Amino acid sequence: MSWSLLELIRTKPEELIANLKRRYIDPSVVNKAVELDKKWREILQQVEKLRHEHNVITQQIPRLPPEERKKKIKEAKELLAQLQQKEKELKEIEQERDEVLKNLPNIVTEDVPQGPDDTYSVPIKFWGKFRVYEKDVDEFKKQLNGASVEYETIQWKPIGHADMLENVLKLGNTIKASEVTGSRFYYLFNDIVWLDFSLLFYAIDTLTSKGYTLVLPPYMLRGEIIYSVIDMDTFKDAIYKIENEDLYLIATAEHPLAALHYKDELDKEELPIKLAGISPAFRKEAGAANKDLKGIFRVHQFHKVEQFIYCLPDDSWKYHKELLNNAEEIFQGLELPYRIINIASGDLGACAAKKYDLEVWMPAQAKFREMVSCSNCTDWQAYRMKIRYVDRKESKKGYVHTLNSTAVASTRTITAILENYQKSDGSVEIPKVLRKYLEPFKAAPKDYILPANKKP
Repeated sequence: MSWSLLELIRTKPEELIANLKRRYIDPSVVNKAVELDKKWREILQQVEKLRHEHNVITQQIPRLPPEERKKKIKEAKELLAQLQQKEKELKEIEQERDEVLKNLPNIVTEDVPQGPDDTYSVPIKFWGKFRVYEKDVDEFKKQLNGASVEYETIQWKPIGHADMLENVLKLGNTIKASEVTGSRFYYLFNDIVWLDFSLLFYAIDTLTSKGYTLVLPPYMLRGEIIYSVIDMDTFKDAIYKIENEDLYLIATAEHPLAALHYKDELDKEELPIKLAGISPAFRKEAGAANKDLKGIFRVHQFHKVEQFIYCLPDDSWKYHKELLNNAEEIFQGLELPYRIINIASGDLGACAAKKYDLEVWMPAQAKFREMVSCSNCTDWQAYRMKIRYVDRKESKKGYVHTLNSTAVASTRTITAILENYQKSDGSVEIPKVLRKYLEPFKAAPKDYILPANKKP
């Protein structure tokens, strides 16, 4: 059964306390929410009592003799003044309570690994044949968590994607971009641009063939909306704000897709609603410090295809699996070897009840790197966005569940291709699954090879 946070505050606050402890968050905020809700319900009773008394008197007044009517009119005015004051108090307490509730994270599921950070996340699946430089084999095996996988040992050390892009292929320029904009920006040229767009077309084709509705969303959202769909602790170092305007650039299409049904009441028969959003993503990466300053893995702007589902509460875990399966299908088609990680409780964003990451093996770095994040947000976003479903047959209402997953983030996936499809001569082969999206264009990469030392 799905419980909203408000229901849990009233019926099972101990579960919320335990949940915050699992997330390594101070649970005292739960006690504050409980007290505010208790106070809200007490004032609500007073409001309802005053409202009833006022209604009774106003109904009596027309039938009373003049002297008594005058007395009752005065009494009714006094009651109305008390009622208005109590209604004001009720609204203020409700706003304060709801603000506390908005800051509570989602309920972590029991099968999420317990731990304060990503070192406690657990690999649950490996796929593909891994290429491993001979001197990195021991390090590779440490990251398998005891799993048995197929791998190929190579005698030459792959070049990192950043050097491949700029120094070998000569199809990117981050140095000039940093001069004119700052770090973590880039220029991409010719074949890499074609590769970027072929990845987007491939992801779109995969999802729309499964019945997902293709959406080009707004690239900016109002503050009220952005704060309703995201966990600000996670995204505070990511979101760009437009100066002197109540607008924020989106960090992912997930956010405007979640806002598509803001304050809507969806008929049960409409669900599930499956969306494939394509958009740029803008991220400050202010909290990333010196991570991935070179190349295009961690950047301020990139293209992304995002999966998003609205569904009934009883169906959300089924669709969580579907989203992950879709992402796996895309990366299996690209023949990029990966592992699936069940993210630890302390590393989950507040929105997610459970999250899987898909991490591709990067042979030049001898490590797995995140390409996909797949989350079940249950009713966390819907509660804040006031998105409900209605079952007219059962005369029942409730909050929908929302789920999201990356399909493809273009620049990150390009880095994985540059390292995994790299040949000893410095050239890079384009994955076979992408080639049909390049066929109509004469300027697309010839022979589906990115040759070394090609000048833009």
